[in-house]
Amino acid sequence: MRSGRKVPECVRPLHDPRKLLNGIPAFTVLYLAIAGFAAAQVSEATAGTVVTNRPPLQPKTYNTLPLGAIEPRGWLRHQLEIQAAGLTGHLDEFWNDVGPNSGWLGGTGESWERGPYYLDGLLPLAYELNNPTLIGKARQWVDWTLDHQQPDGQIGPPKNDDWWPRMVMLKVLTQYEEVSGDPRVIPVMQKYFAYELRELPHRPLRDWGKYRWQDNAYSVLWLYSRTGDRNLLDLVKLLHEQGYDWEAQFANFKYTSKETREKLGLEPHHIPLEAAMQTHGVNNAMALKAAPVWWLVTGDPKDRRELDHQLAMLDKYHGLPNGMFSGDEHFAGPDPSQGIELCAVVETMFSLEQAFAILGDPRLADRLEKVAYNALPGTLSDDMWAHQYDQQPNQIACTRAQRQWSTNGPDSNLFGLAPNFGCCTANLHQGWPKFVSSLWMAAPGGGLVAAAYAPSRVHTKRNGADIAVDEETDYPFRGTARFTVHVSHPAAFALILRVPVWAEGASVNLNGRAFPVPPSGCALESPESGTATAACDFSKAFYPINRTWKEGDTVALNFAMQPRVTHWYHDAAAFERGPLVFSLPLGGQWSELKKYAEKSADWQITPSRQWNYAVEIGNCAARAIERPVGAVPFSAAHPPVVLEVKGRRDPEWAVEENSAGPVPTSPVISKEPLETLALVPYGAAKLRITAFPYLREKSQCSDSPAKSAR
Repeated sequence: MRSGRKVPECVRPLHDPRKLLNGIPAFTVLYLAIAGFAAAQVSEATAGTVVTNRPPLQPKTYNTLPLGAIEPRGWLRHQLEIQAAGLTGHLDEFWNDVGPNSGWLGGTGESWERGPYYLDGLLPLAYELNNPTLIGKARQWVDWTLDHQQPDGQIGPPKNDDWWPRMVMLKVLTQYEEVSGDPRVIPVMQKYFAYELRELPHRPLRDWGKYRWQDNAYSVLWLYSRTGDRNLLDLVKLLHEQGYDWEAQFANFKYTSKETREKLGLEPHHIPLEAAMQTHGVNNAMALKAAPVWWLVTGDPKDRRELDHQLAMLDKYHGLPNGMFSGDEHFAGPDPSQGIELCAVVETMFSLEQAFAILGDPRLADRLEKVAYNALPGTLSDDMWAHQYDQQPNQIACTRAQRQWSTNGPDSNLFGLAPNFGCCTANLHQGWPKFVSSLWMAAPGGGLVAAAYAPSRVHTKRNGADIAVDEETDYPFRGTARFTVHVSHPAAFALILRVPVWAEGASVNLNGRAFPVPPSGCALESPESGTATAACDFSKAFYPINRTWKEGDTVALNFAMQPRVTHWYHDAAAFERGPLVFSLPLGGQWSELKKYAEKSADWQITPSRQWNYAVEIGNCAARAIERPVGAVPFSAAHPPVVLEVKGRRDPEWAVEENSAGPVPTSPVISKEPLETLALVPYGAAKLRITAFPYLREKSQCSDSPAKSAR
């Protein structure tokens, strides 16, 4: 430790934290049943159990906890309550695609992906909020699917036999079984997978299912670890054989520039050609879990390493400052005026959540936080009654206009009910709830891992002791978190804290005694490097506190959140602090275009200030000002933290195709007056500039430096 003092063994970081992970039995999670709502109550026999991978599958580094084990608190609970009061809680009341005539409810309406997509977010939200009304809404979908399985094993609407939408419903069933212990789920899944194993040789994967096979495999492996049916391993291998080879695509990555409708050969109302499927943003977001999931089957080190290379290629050729890659609808290069689809955001989050559990790579959790705390709220209205199809890091207007999208239409960045296409209307709901489900994970030996930081409570059982850990924090807006341990009697386990890549000078305080935390040992890489990120020293990326815990023990974690500058397309500068990216808000006048329901409408937004600024970087380029965290955490009107920077207008940076033109290559010279610019969290600014050209002149001072990641 840097202090030179001897640190007690109970808080000393392990030289190799993977020593924690060998041969330790699973532990169980205490799920609190929903009082007064009998249909939602949990089976004591199965609910709350963490199931580890059954051999010959490779063990996961960490195991996700069952739905219901983690309760959102503080600002995060407010965010989920906003979601419940918005589209998620009411979409079925006025949008026919998920209304009572849905084919997934036995009706004659939409029978493809939209019902399962909607349920994949509605169900976890309902249980995390213990909301009887939402649980009742979710249960009708689940009950119809479980009670209407066909004699041959097929599930879902008979009029549509596509494999793809059933892959989504299977993910729903795994969550529902874990939270409810409903004895119908596993037999239905067993019968369906037997049907799939029989049918796939004659009716192989095609279209979307071919490129999303890993989502199917995820549910098959979930069931195998509960039943031991080795036919399920044969099914996973068949899915891999028929599915698209994502590892081969990135081993020889040829999609290194912006795609266009002409390059891809796209035609209206036709299934996309193979190149279009391979460059599709959502397909690639789902594919981030492909190699980790397949590694569970093969144990091949190459499969384990592949995600690192995959992310490096996406960052180099299509990386955006909000943690995402461009895909509007297809790969579009690194220009921050290109966009990314909301479906890709929530699917990237789910892939990162699963990949982190499998691989234990802390950089994946860092990226998850960046996407969750920037790209996700940045594409949703504050009340979550409207969303965008495409968001832009440099977004100077949300209007009906032709833009530089790779293949999308003029409505794509409007805020509304279903701009451009309705898939995101159905799929947006899983983002926040599944993030809640991944805040904490189970370590072998009964330990708990703080995978991502947010206000929450986690419930567990260990050696007969009931355990709950409360996390009180305003992270990501603040750099402190306080954990309070509650135990029915003293219990020995490890509380393992993730050290983010950006964290320097972190410290832990255990029951009033302070200990320094080493830096994470993982490197910050610039996206244009084109190589897999530097090897991460896992011995420094997690801080395990091993001890016998007593009632009321406390741990305080402090990250020194210094502003820093990262560099992007044309060497543009972006300002970050902790996991937050900051943007210049452009105000905005909201104008209603079309009304759908009392609170649902399509909106355009026009800016109320100038946008084309170049900024100073260097010593003391940004000063952080913390403000109260309000009921709407990602609010431009009341941002919880502001970064003040200096900048000058750059008149040569002009509008192109109704968006900000390409960022001028830095450094630039401007003779315009020097101004103080107040940047707010990216997720709060619906109109914004995030990637700036920087001025040749440097800021000079000694306080609160904005460090460069390069």
